[in-house]
Amino acid sequence: MKLRIFLPGLTVIAVLVVLGYLLGDVIDREWIDAHVQGRGLSGELLFIGVGGLLASIGLSRQVIAFLGGYGFGFLAGALLGTLAALLGCLLSFTVSRSLGRSWLTRHYSARIRKLDNFIHDNPFAMTLLVRLLPLGSNWMVNLAAGVSGVRPLPFFLGSALGYVPQMLVFALIGSGTQVGQFWQVAMAVALFMVAALLGVYLYRRYRHGKVLDAALDHNLGLDAVSTTPGARRETR
Repeated sequence: MKLRIFLPGLTVIAVLVVLGYLLGDVIDREWIDAHVQGRGLSGELLFIGVGGLLASIGLSRQVIAFLGGYGFGFLAGALLGTLAALLGCLLSFTVSRSLGRSWLTRHYSARIRKLDNFIHDNPFAMTLLVRLLPLGSNWMVNLAAGVSGVRPLPFFLGSALGYVPQMLVFALIGSGTQVGQFWQVAMAVALFMVAALLGVYLYRRYRHGKVLDAALDHNLGLDAVSTTPGARRETR
């Protein structure tokens, strides 16, 4: 297994920590403090709504969790961030299935077929597995799933549960930059590595010969595995 599969997530952590320390006052003044913090249920619903809309057009769920942790603290921020990410998932999935099928199929047909093949037979478990992996585009998965034949309910349930580990990690980072405690960031990095390793372990164990991403398979030493169950495994 190559360590570079973890680099995108660790890079996001580093960038958010730096931005949190350098731009914390700006973020606080411009939106969170003015419209969310201390406003009770209305602030929480606003955060979920705005976060969901931004997630539906591609904003990283890690950023949403970070801002949730910054504005609401660790656990509340993780919960609200997860709800916002799930709302974004629902919106982008629905728009993709209802309006964008022809355009997405024309431009991303190979990726859509691969995702559909990967999660179709067991959408809850395989969607959970996809969300646990430490790389890939959450937004692109939502769009591809909407165009594919995956059943919505297990896809949403698997997404919601699979979001939780990274939402906890990045909400912890957000709450840590607010109070300036280094140990929270260090704990978040450790939790990210644990969650990522869990995702990689489950992918290796339960993918049943299906290929979600060729680069991921290469980094995990699982190159050129046939998608046919029981087929002979080839290595480079």
